[in-house]
Amino acid sequence: MRLTKHRHACVELERDGRTVLIDPGSFDPRTPELLARADAVLFTHAHADHLDSDALSAELARRPSLPVRGLESVIERFTEIGAQVKPVEPGDEFRLAGLEVSVHGGVHAEVYPHVPRDPNVGYLLGGRVLHPGDSYEVPHVAVHTLLVPISGPWTRFAETAAYVNAVSPRRAIAIHDAAFSDIGLSMAAKHWGAPGHVAVPIEQLGEGEAVEI
Repeated sequence: MRLTKHRHACVELERDGRTVLIDPGSFDPRTPELLARADAVLFTHAHADHLDSDALSAELARRPSLPVRGLESVIERFTEIGAQVKPVEPGDEFRLAGLEVSVHGGVHAEVYPHVPRDPNVGYLLGGRVLHPGDSYEVPHVAVHTLLVPISGPWTRFAETAAYVNAVSPRRAIAIHDAAFSDIGLSMAAKHWGAPGHVAVPIEQLGEGEAVEI
């Protein structure tokens, strides 16, 4: 598979000429363009940095056959304009644009103790790449490549390292990074590239950079 890192938490996976787009959000002005070329779309949860509602509505109006998957509470508003908008739940398994997908997780990471945690799922694609959304819930499956959220109001360096160590992937790639400045990204690279802090170093890809998985 070819993995392309887009802005913040948005990732594109391509295999055999078909692409699955995960969490195209409102932080990226290129989201409409990314949606227009996607063969299928997955959403982990409903926060705007992961789901650009206006861009998705416009693309479904143009192309109602676009397969879209997410929790029912996330995608139900789009079912009237998209013929292939379907809900998922943790434990589901299906194929999408030629890729095997399994659904994991259940809730968003805690931001404040007194604030209810929103629904959130993660997706394992092709049996290799896990996108966890906004959660550090450890899946009970082997993960080759873990996409690691590294910035946000619910993250800490120590918790991020503990998550990577618990999942113990062969490769880790940073996502959810828009809240970091260049200085913050440099600090993160020093912490998570140091021997002994994480099971594997957390790679940082530039926007639009692609790697083979």
